[in-house]
Amino acid sequence: MPPDADVIDLADVFGLLGEPNRVRLLIALLNGPMCVRDLAATIEMSESAVSHALRLLRAHRVVDVHRKGRVASYELADLHVLTLLKLGLEHVGHTELIHPERSNVSLVEELTNISSVKRP
Repeated sequence: MPPDADVIDLADVFGLLGEPNRVRLLIALLNGPMCVRDLAATIEMSESAVSHALRLLRAHRVVDVHRKGRVASYELADLHVLTLLKLGLEHVGHTELIHPERSNVSLVEELTNISSVKRP
């Protein structure tokens, strides 16, 4: 059994992923770094809400920020986050067996695209 601190940290990360807009942000970042304005436009949220979500994700090392002058770009922190997202999307793709009314063809296509994304 891992130490309690590790279990708590893992639960915190899964808790962060329990909010759909944060997951949308991470999916948007699969194609590479983006600034707050572009993320807000992509997932149709206010810049303030996006900034707040990114602050939480950054605090748990799920995303990283890189600054060039006054512009901050966010990206997935590492391959572990990419893998976690890929596995989660793959798992959701299997819910069609339980919920046939949910067509997950787009998730399968997204997984194919994610597999080709090069990460640090």
